[in-house]
Amino acid sequence: MKTNSLILLIIAFVSFTTFAQKDKYLWLEDVENPKALEWVKQWNEKSLSVLKGHKNYQAVYDKNLEIYNSDERIPEPAIYGNFVFNFWQDKSNPRGIWRRIPAEDYIQGKTNWEILLDIDQLSVKDGEKWVFKGAVGLFPKYNRFLVSLSRGGGDAVVTNEFDATAKSFVENGFYLPEAKGGASWIDENTLMVSTDFGDGMTTSGYPKKVKIWKRGTALKDAKLVFEGSETDMGTWGMSEIKEHKTYRIITQRTSFYSGSYHVVENEKLIKAELQEDAVLSGIFNDMVILELKSDWETGGKTWKQGSVLSIPYNDLITGKKNFELIVLPDERSSVTSISTTKNVLLVNMLNNVKSELYKFTWENGWKTEKMNAPEFGNITMSATDENSDKFFFYFTNFLEPSTLFFGDATTGELKKVKSLPSFFPTEKYQVQQFEAVSKDGTKIPYFVVNLKEMKYTGNNPTLLYAYGGFEIPMLPSYNSVTGTAWLENGGVYVLANIRGGGEFGPSWHQAGLKKNRQRVFDDFHAVAESLIDKKITSPKKLGIFGGSNGGLLVGVAYTQRPDLYGAVVCAVPLFDMKRYNKLLAGASWMAEYGNPDIPEDWEYISKYSPYQNIKPGMNYPEVFFTTSTRDDRVHPGHARKAVAKMDELGYKVYYFENTEGGHAGASTNEQRAQMYALIYAYLQMKLMD
Repeated sequence: MKTNSLILLIIAFVSFTTFAQKDKYLWLEDVENPKALEWVKQWNEKSLSVLKGHKNYQAVYDKNLEIYNSDERIPEPAIYGNFVFNFWQDKSNPRGIWRRIPAEDYIQGKTNWEILLDIDQLSVKDGEKWVFKGAVGLFPKYNRFLVSLSRGGGDAVVTNEFDATAKSFVENGFYLPEAKGGASWIDENTLMVSTDFGDGMTTSGYPKKVKIWKRGTALKDAKLVFEGSETDMGTWGMSEIKEHKTYRIITQRTSFYSGSYHVVENEKLIKAELQEDAVLSGIFNDMVILELKSDWETGGKTWKQGSVLSIPYNDLITGKKNFELIVLPDERSSVTSISTTKNVLLVNMLNNVKSELYKFTWENGWKTEKMNAPEFGNITMSATDENSDKFFFYFTNFLEPSTLFFGDATTGELKKVKSLPSFFPTEKYQVQQFEAVSKDGTKIPYFVVNLKEMKYTGNNPTLLYAYGGFEIPMLPSYNSVTGTAWLENGGVYVLANIRGGGEFGPSWHQAGLKKNRQRVFDDFHAVAESLIDKKITSPKKLGIFGGSNGGLLVGVAYTQRPDLYGAVVCAVPLFDMKRYNKLLAGASWMAEYGNPDIPEDWEYISKYSPYQNIKPGMNYPEVFFTTSTRDDRVHPGHARKAVAKMDELGYKVYYFENTEGGHAGASTNEQRAQMYALIYAYLQMKLMD
């Protein structure tokens, strides 16, 4: 070991030991500890008494609940055979019903839904607060499903075989105990399973083994086909059943952004020769579809970062390199999703943060055609049918409520199925796109939604939202709750497209990884400064809102630049970046942030980690922290400890911890209505009153 490295290691050990001795709030990481839960109860009572007492709280809550329970909502479609399946929550079904309807009836707007599973009734019967987490159907009849349910909304699920004809769980059928795992069908009597087999998971809390499980045998006796390492992020098995073949694919993620793919052929395991950060997006017409996150030299060619490639399945597993280019985005565009129908590959792209939909077909080479989808907004693929060319997608923007379209991918014909009603008068508002200049000169786009007659006095209450991580783009969308609770009360809404996201492809994301993380925060500060310079708002009127990685973002924002912000909503946040990798799924994110146990990484993480950078004597805004006891992805200890430390130093803060809801923070429409009523009551109190 080099001398410098040894010195850094000693310094890091001493620093951590000192920090651990000073961190008197480690006990708040014990989620179900009675002392911790009592602390939560007291903080909830104290904060709710203020926020629920706000003059507009009840009106906002009532309107939120009306919106969430509205029968005018679009039932989210999932196509299985001749049916559209949907999960639905409303006033009468707070935990929801899983149901189906013939596809043609759904397209025609009929409502003859057949209820398959009532989650409220099941919760009463089992004495559990079940949350529906999805179902996987068995091709081709789709009369059997693997239904996943979560206790209280966490990521860990219980999976049970369900008979859609009998509308009941199958007695002595396939059953997987609670774990952050899953299963997929190989055939009616065989599953490919990734779960906790009783001998441990990865350090990130995900499966490390994949097994083939036969009906009538014990799970412990399932056949092992692949085993990863305990230090991997996780390993998952997935089968794709097509008419002529069932593909069995194993994904080993050594980190969030790297890993390998294996396939099972003739009971043998074959590793695909791919770049470690390539993403296998699916199989289309016996071709493997790949997305590249970095340049790749192979087969005498260099494929550029962001490219989407194809190769015949048999060629890939035999080591051939005859890749074909499907699409190569430019520096201002990116691929947001890839979907398949029977004969068409659908690629949803962004061009300067606006969606465009393309169809690709194979005829001795790829042919492309831009589809006549709505423009100047956000397209989200909803459901595709791999047994036909039918598909559904949503279109929305800030001022247009979401509209569901039904399409034929072969003919290109599109048909409106249903549009959401507008809950506020959008004609009064305008959307503008601006650019801020970050500290290193990079131009950062952002959207502003405001009243057309807004005065540029610097006195407008403004809410800035961003995320900046994990290659997730922030896209224009209609939000009726934001419209009624914020815009209609005179607020301005801003969405920032900072680095770390996926708005402009992998390079936009990678520019903010690890040691370059400060760029993400600089981008956010730059947007705030731009809003102030344009006299759209001022620091005392500027509020910021972020959740999860976005919670880390706003935590850094107010600890680094308290002079810029007047209110902060810090939801289900990462906050203590010294210990994040030791809490729940935290270890899986070290490819994003770095490893705080490595001195060189902690050197840059320590400069922004909000928990370590809270200081006495600062002019911090009064922050509102939210989290969930049942969040098993981002540990509630992050938010708890932040509140405890700020309170110790004499700062006024607000805190609400929902007892269920998982990482989403809420499980029912009532809980969602309350959460956002609290958030907007806080924002109105701080920025409008």
